[in-house]
Amino acid sequence: MNKVKIAASLICADPLNLMTELDQLIDSKVDLIHFDVMDGHFVPRYGLYPEILKEIKKKKNCPEVDVHMMVSNPEDYIELYANAGADYFSFHVESCNHSHRIIKKIKSTGMKPGIALNPDTPLNFLDWIIQDIEMVVLMTINPGIVGHKFIPELLEKIKLLREIAEEKNPSLIIELDGGVTPETIPSMVKAGADALVCGNGTIFRPNEDTILNKTRFIRDIIEKI
Repeated sequence: MNKVKIAASLICADPLNLMTELDQLIDSKVDLIHFDVMDGHFVPRYGLYPEILKEIKKKKNCPEVDVHMMVSNPEDYIELYANAGADYFSFHVESCNHSHRIIKKIKSTGMKPGIALNPDTPLNFLDWIIQDIEMVVLMTINPGIVGHKFIPELLEKIKLLREIAEEKNPSLIIELDGGVTPETIPSMVKAGADALVCGNGTIFRPNEDTILNKTRFIRDIIEKI
């Protein structure tokens, strides 16, 4: 099993202490910063902004940032987030009509393209593009709502996606977004996850412990699987 990546969900950080908590994430050596962008239309809330991303990328030893676009018309944002420093740019197939064209445009900027899928979106949406992408963000809750519980029926979907990826794109990163907790991590990893978006249920779980210790705790769980 390859090393499972920890993707820290920045939208779950304390907005008044964002840079302090980012420093703690960097010290914790998280693998990715998961950066949610929401427009209040595709999902019923707002997310992070490119100006924040620019400041993040100024940090020494900042991990790669995977931008998750929960927006309508994601192609309108490609150059904006490329200029802000995004490493991955993942968009929802449900939000557009021409996925292949958008993937090509993402690649032209130097970003790594990804596809995000809602819980009830069939995997066959990936049939003709899976070889062209580097990440699938598989929603394991309904998008745009922080703190919802993992949908256990999606374990079979994760397993099937793992099988498809092994056949068509073995280097594909399967990132699970939603409901990641110490209790759900083992089944997620066993089903085939390569990366876990860690937010309110893990790294930013409200208690008195430090981000460093909470990250270590998650790594320990993963390593014991």
